[in-house]
Amino acid sequence: MSAGALLRVSLFLVVLALISKPMGVYVYKVMEGVPTWAGRLLGPLERALYRCCRVDPRAEMSWKVYFTGLLIFNAVGAAFLYLLLRVQAILPLNPSHFGPVSAQSAFNTAVSFATNTSWQDYAGETTLGNLAQMAGISSQSFLSAATGIAALMALLRGFARVGANTLGNVWVDLTRGTIYVLLPLSALIAVLLISQGTIQTLSPNRVVALLEPSTYAVAKLGPEGTPIMGAEGKPIASMAMTRIQTLPMGPVASQTAIALLSGDGGGFYNANSAHPFANPTPLSNFAEMLAILLIPAALCHTFGKVVGDTRQGWAILAAMVVVFIFMGASAIRAEQAGDAAFTQLAVDQTPGPTQAGGNMEGKETRFGIVDSALFATVTTSGGDGAVNSMHDSFTSMGGLVPMALMQLGEVIFGGPGSGLCGMLLHALIAVFIAALMIGRSPEYLGKKIEIFEMKMVMLAILVTPFLVLVGTAVGVLTQAGRSGATNPGPHGFSQILYAFSSTANNNGSAFAGLTANTLFYDVSTAVAMWFGRFVPLLAVIAIAGSLAAKKRRAPGLGTLPTHNLLFVVLLLGTVLVIGGLTYVPALALGPIAEASQVPALLPSRLPQP
Repeated sequence: MSAGALLRVSLFLVVLALISKPMGVYVYKVMEGVPTWAGRLLGPLERALYRCCRVDPRAEMSWKVYFTGLLIFNAVGAAFLYLLLRVQAILPLNPSHFGPVSAQSAFNTAVSFATNTSWQDYAGETTLGNLAQMAGISSQSFLSAATGIAALMALLRGFARVGANTLGNVWVDLTRGTIYVLLPLSALIAVLLISQGTIQTLSPNRVVALLEPSTYAVAKLGPEGTPIMGAEGKPIASMAMTRIQTLPMGPVASQTAIALLSGDGGGFYNANSAHPFANPTPLSNFAEMLAILLIPAALCHTFGKVVGDTRQGWAILAAMVVVFIFMGASAIRAEQAGDAAFTQLAVDQTPGPTQAGGNMEGKETRFGIVDSALFATVTTSGGDGAVNSMHDSFTSMGGLVPMALMQLGEVIFGGPGSGLCGMLLHALIAVFIAALMIGRSPEYLGKKIEIFEMKMVMLAILVTPFLVLVGTAVGVLTQAGRSGATNPGPHGFSQILYAFSSTANNNGSAFAGLTANTLFYDVSTAVAMWFGRFVPLLAVIAIAGSLAAKKRRAPGLGTLPTHNLLFVVLLLGTVLVIGGLTYVPALALGPIAEASQVPALLPSRLPQP
């Protein structure tokens, strides 16, 4: 990694560290009801919502009632979004007069945004009107992120409380997470983006003349708006020419801000943060990366405050940062080195250096290789689906990095709340293994870890690999699945593996080379997203309920400290071993196999003397 790249990564991490600690303390105060300036300013709104919905904020819930509330809340949100997409043609604020979204695409989109995934099988600027974007997509970005924060607060109370049978009030946690955390932050980020040139308007699209005609391929669509497949299972396309370009207008800054902060990542544009209207400058790019990781990093400090030991939060954050630095450096190095398949020829026709200046394919010249690779690392470690480059165009080993980060379980920062929940589940495994080594009962933060907790941990840890690997297997074994891959061989396998890794882990980013708007992928990825979200949440809240009812044991001579370097190493080993044992065989068939084929491909690509 070059000195310039090292400087940029270091600057990013320093700024993140400086702002995450006060943010974490703030989240702790507002979620636990400690008086703050925000409470004085927004308290009337909070109390009005309780009165309107007839919620008693003092009534607490058992873990079963708490989870049921979360599940119903998100199911209703998904149903509302589905209905909105289906009837958008008759709704206002649709200046381009878009018709209804097809049933299968609306179903996939509703599940996607209700689960904080933001997997998009459509181009937002050519599919959704402004009302659907604001009232449908953006509102679910707020509510799905609040769900993750609420689930985390329930788990932290499970560690902090003693002999309790309640975890708080789900409606209070959802409300406070939305109006005190997500709303103010999204407003600040939106203003910053607008200052950099991100558009924010309700005006209709603008049509401008091109300097010269442009020819492009257009997929033929069926009655439901889905591509018509040919005999080989590939979409049928025809060539078209145009002399004009439509510039899509819309409330981009507001949607981009909450999409990034929430870990949702759903872009107003199909190009997402690579579009100059959404991410116009290097400063806006830097701010967008900070927005993705701000809340997940801050919640580590919130964790320390809730359990009464800030060292616990620092230990978890340290483990996340170590993996982040290693993976980010690997991605940057791979992209700066370029792809050996594009070997240049010396004068004597012998292979020379690889791509001059590194691999710029699929990247914006405004950001370059370092900021593109760093953004890819940020978005797949932070549980966010936003991208500022095409991951499908990364080198084989560069593309492995975002895929592997998702496959670790979205625990290296991860989505707001959900990422830290996943890391704490790995912490329970780590202390369980350590206890077996020395013959003691496993404990974490003074709570004894027993059979029920470990069963729930295994349920949460194993459901996602099951969805990823089974979904990928079905995808490569069926014609419907293979037809979506636009490349043969290992890279085509990587496209399918990436799709299920992204959806089951609720990330939402794409390799950008898979044709996903088909019945097979709309249904299969929706199943992966729903169960990949709510089965782990069920396990997390069940563990919280069990821990809250237990007594706290005083630390003794044989107690494993969970705030020192030894525990950080043990936690990292647990995360990497579980991820490695689960996914290395699949990665060997995709990006690793692709990398190993490069030398064999070179002779056929070089002209013969």
